[in-house]
Amino acid sequence: MRKIIAAVNTTVEGVLDHTAGLPDEELHLHYTNLLNSAGLILYGRKTYELMQYWQTLLQHPSGIKEQDDFAKAIDRIPKIVFSRHLKQTHWDTAELASRPPEILVTNLKQESGGDILIGSPGLIIQLLNLEVIDELQLCIHPVIAGKGRLLFEELKDRTVFKLLKTKQLTSGALILYYKPLSRNHGTAVG
Repeated sequence: MRKIIAAVNTTVEGVLDHTAGLPDEELHLHYTNLLNSAGLILYGRKTYELMQYWQTLLQHPSGIKEQDDFAKAIDRIPKIVFSRHLKQTHWDTAELASRPPEILVTNLKQESGGDILIGSPGLIIQLLNLEVIDELQLCIHPVIAGKGRLLFEELKDRTVFKLLKTKQLTSGALILYYKPLSRNHGTAVG
């Protein structure tokens, strides 16, 4: 059975703003390794469109090894995009989802292959509400944005997590690895 891993960057107060974090070579290396060890990544439309930026680095490398390696890793990994608006993905390794997330993720989890990454905040909340996420990797940047969308503002119920491990980056960012626990019985979800 494949593991469902949600990975997201936030500020200290939990704001989702890709411009507020502190992306550096170490962070790019971390996410490159995560992508290279996984078999698939799922995106919502907005995050997918932001990630298409990395296609430009394939054609015009930055000269920064960690960024260029990340661009190659994100290009390589198969992507499934959930969107009611997109008609095509414009990326050879991406396809539009043909089924709703709750059905697709349940089926994909039963297949053999590498872990399934969830890279969009809305999708993370939807799948946390369905209790199908096995691990949450929360990268907290040492920044307060002061405003913006909060990661967990649409979560339905109180959810308890077990801390599995931490990783500190030289920028001061912390990656917290959590296992969601059942809302009712204190047992692991997923």
